[in-house]
Amino acid sequence: MKKVFSYLKYYWWQIPLIFGLVFSQTLLELELPDYMSRIINEGILTKDVSLIIEIGMQMLLIAFAVTVLAILVSLISARIGASLSNRLRKDLFVKIENFSLIEFEKVTTASLITRNTNDVQQVQMIITMMLRMMIAAPLYAIIGFSKAYALNASMSWIFAVVIPLLVFMIVTLFTLVTPRYKVVQTLIDKLNLAARENLTGIRVIRAFNAQPTQEEKFHEISEEVRVNNTILQQIMSFMFPGILLIMSLSTILIVWVGADRINAGTLNVGDMLAFIQYATSMLFSFVMLSMAFIMYPRAAVSGKRIAEVLAIEPIINDPEDPKTNDCSLCGEITFENVYFRYPDAQEDVLRDISFTAKAGTTTAFIGSTGSGKSTIVNLIPRFYDVTGGSIKVDGIDIRDYKQTTLRDKIGYIPQKGVLFSGTIDSNIRYGTVNAKDEDISEALDIAQAKEIIAEKAEGLEYLIAQGATNVSGGQKQRLSIARALAKKPEIYIFDDSFSALDYKTDALLRKALKDKLADATVLIVGQRVSTIRHADQIIVLENGAIVGSGTHHQLLEECPVYLEIAASQLSKEELA
Repeated sequence: MKKVFSYLKYYWWQIPLIFGLVFSQTLLELELPDYMSRIINEGILTKDVSLIIEIGMQMLLIAFAVTVLAILVSLISARIGASLSNRLRKDLFVKIENFSLIEFEKVTTASLITRNTNDVQQVQMIITMMLRMMIAAPLYAIIGFSKAYALNASMSWIFAVVIPLLVFMIVTLFTLVTPRYKVVQTLIDKLNLAARENLTGIRVIRAFNAQPTQEEKFHEISEEVRVNNTILQQIMSFMFPGILLIMSLSTILIVWVGADRINAGTLNVGDMLAFIQYATSMLFSFVMLSMAFIMYPRAAVSGKRIAEVLAIEPIINDPEDPKTNDCSLCGEITFENVYFRYPDAQEDVLRDISFTAKAGTTTAFIGSTGSGKSTIVNLIPRFYDVTGGSIKVDGIDIRDYKQTTLRDKIGYIPQKGVLFSGTIDSNIRYGTVNAKDEDISEALDIAQAKEIIAEKAEGLEYLIAQGATNVSGGQKQRLSIARALAKKPEIYIFDDSFSALDYKTDALLRKALKDKLADATVLIVGQRVSTIRHADQIIVLENGAIVGSGTHHQLLEECPVYLEIAASQLSKEELA
């Protein structure tokens, strides 16, 4: 929580203001028992109606002032809580956006969502409550005790009996619930993950009639959440009845002792009632503290989880002194003895990878599943960093570029097309908001996506649903390609981006790319030989190493691995 509480520095001038308002509210509120005592002792017992009315009006004014102050405290504390949670969410979002893929593997997506929503909400609630109650509670206790002691010091021993009982109860409950709240927050992560998997995989689940299995898995996690929450509620159910019992017993004790004092003539009736009010206010401060203690364990767990994310330092960062180039070799990519392994892995995924992809040429990668094709192209935008060797773009090591500068040079099309909620137009302009209409039209034309627009009555203003569920896989892929083309970068990376396309569309798209992107560097990861056979350079990978490099015809003659792949896909006539 220390990291979260540090955010209060942004509201340094409002917190003293709240303290001043709460202090004034407490002083005024604890003046009321004195006025009540005067009404009883000086007004009712002497039957002085005018004095009763006078003191009563003063009490009304004080009550009105207390109400106004309480409203101001509530408004300011709520505003601070909401502003602080908003700032936390923004910082969390920015931090997560700067994560490399390695950090996303450390903390699950479901957990990140929970931390940016539920956990931040828990922190907001405790901050708001602490500003209102944690400041007021000590004031009520200190001022209430001092006034009660000044009123009748001989009865103050009652507090020495009651207060330790309250403290013992609060500390015991706090000790019992804190571990449980940690378990509950972890289970909420699992619950969100299970729900997310079910929603995203609903087609597969239905196709395999696996609804009962998924329901059972979800029920198991939900049942764990229920059991832990039930235990928490059962523990907390002792809190308020216990506190009320202690407060009632203290009132009875005060009346019993006070009645004896009144009988002896050493205490007035009004003073005893005022003493009860002070005692009640002081004990009520412990009720407020207990409410904060009820919420604090869960908020503390949430704060720790938020701080964990904020404390993660991305492995991939911008250099202190970023370099630029004069672009005399625009788009040229050079791999020099590149090695790469994933964190905590035992072996390298890529070994001694060296090649050059020149501007205006097409370089393709092919190989068996797991050979490292996608890993190679994912290193270029610095989704990961090499563990050995270097990658240069336009003669400069990519680690010497600012990440934004490097990625401005790249148009990336992943294997799985991703579209965002919004219109087709907003999706195409995603990488270049100010793209001209003719650029959009050309991108759609090259991507063979114009027919998608033509068949929609809304055209480019057709709304893409969340998850792009209202377009087919092929349409999604073509629109993703159009998005990269509209950006007009120096380098295009197609990470097996043609797999969702039929052969006719694939052929038309490749021809259009060759005609329209003559000056760009094109990298293609492919599974189909027909997709990559016309590339200027084909790199064959096996077990993370290059086993062949050249044109289609050269590799057929020189590379057994490529020949085996080609023979499995092409006819004898095509191989000739």
